[in-house]
Amino acid sequence: MSETTATPFETFTESDLRRLFDRQEYVAEDDIVIPVLLALRLGKPLLIEGDPGSGKTELGKVLAAGLETELVRLQCYEGLAAENTLYEWNYTKQLLSVQAGERGVTDDGSVFDEEYLLERPLLRALSGDRDRPAVLLIDEVDRADQEFEALLLEFLSDFQVTVPELGTVEASVPPIVLLTSNRTRGLSDALKRRCLYLHVEPPSFEKEREIVRRKAPELDGPTAAEICGVVQRLREEPLLKQPGIAETLDWSRALLALRSGTDDDSAATDDGDPDTALSPQLIDRTLSCLLKEVEDVSRIDDDLLETLARAASDARERAEAQ
Repeated sequence: MSETTATPFETFTESDLRRLFDRQEYVAEDDIVIPVLLALRLGKPLLIEGDPGSGKTELGKVLAAGLETELVRLQCYEGLAAENTLYEWNYTKQLLSVQAGERGVTDDGSVFDEEYLLERPLLRALSGDRDRPAVLLIDEVDRADQEFEALLLEFLSDFQVTVPELGTVEASVPPIVLLTSNRTRGLSDALKRRCLYLHVEPPSFEKEREIVRRKAPELDGPTAAEICGVVQRLREEPLLKQPGIAETLDWSRALLALRSGTDDDSAATDDGDPDTALSPQLIDRTLSCLLKEVEDVSRIDDDLLETLARAASDARERAEAQ
C-alpha cells in the first residue's frame, strides 16, 4: 500500500482553501476546512459522513468548481457491479469491427485495446491528460455492497486499476477522492484506514443563516433568521428524518416563490394581511419542504406550530437586534 501520493497541493494553504470556498459561496468552518486541506495536501481520500442533506455532495461539487477541474461522480447503490464503476468493453463495436473484416480476431486480442474500451467513473478519474487532478465523488458508498468496498481498496491505496487485457492503469495525476456516507451501514475498517475522516455536524444557527443568506440572497435578513430559527427548533424534535441544509434551502426558495408568485394570497395570513413573518399557518402550509416522513408530519400539531412560530419570532428579534 502506498502511504503517500504525489499531489500538486503540497503547498496549498488554509487561506487558499478558505478563499476557494468563499468564491463558491460555500460556508465552511474549521471542522470542514482542516480535514479537506489535509486531504488535498496529503493526497489522501476523504470519507465524509453525516445526515442526508448536510452538504456532503455539495462539497465535491464546490471543490471541482473552485479548482476548475472535472468532477467525476459515481452514485452508489445496492448491486453496483465492477463493470459499472471501472470499464466495459464495447462489444457492439468489437463485433462490427470483426464482421467488417477491418481487424481479424486473432490470438493477440486485437479488439481488446483502448479503442474499444468504455471508461466508467473510476477509470475515468485516472485516465486522460490533465494538468489538474479530477475530483472523484464516490457518493453514498454505504449504499453499495461490501464487494464494492473490496474493489475500492486497491484504487484508494495506489490510484490504479487493472485491466487484464491492457495491464495496470495508473493515474499520472492522482484524483482528489471524496467518499460520502449517510451511515446506513457500517463501512469496513480496511476502507476507513485508507481515508481521512470528516463528520459533518448539523449546522449552528449562525452558520445556517449564513448559508441561507448566500444561497438565497433575495431573502431579507430577518426572514432568513426566522427560517433558521424554525429549522433549528424542529431539529430538537425526535423526527425520523431531520431536515438538513438542503431542506432549509428548499424551504427558503419555496417561501420566496410563494411571496413573488402570481398567487399573492398564498403567503398571507388568515386575516388577509401581507405576511412578513412566519405564521403558524404559513409554516403548516409549507412543511412539505422540510419533512419527508408521514410519521414526522403527523407529529406537527397546533401547539408545535405555535412553538415553531415563536422560535421564528425570537430568531427575527435576535437578528434585528444585531
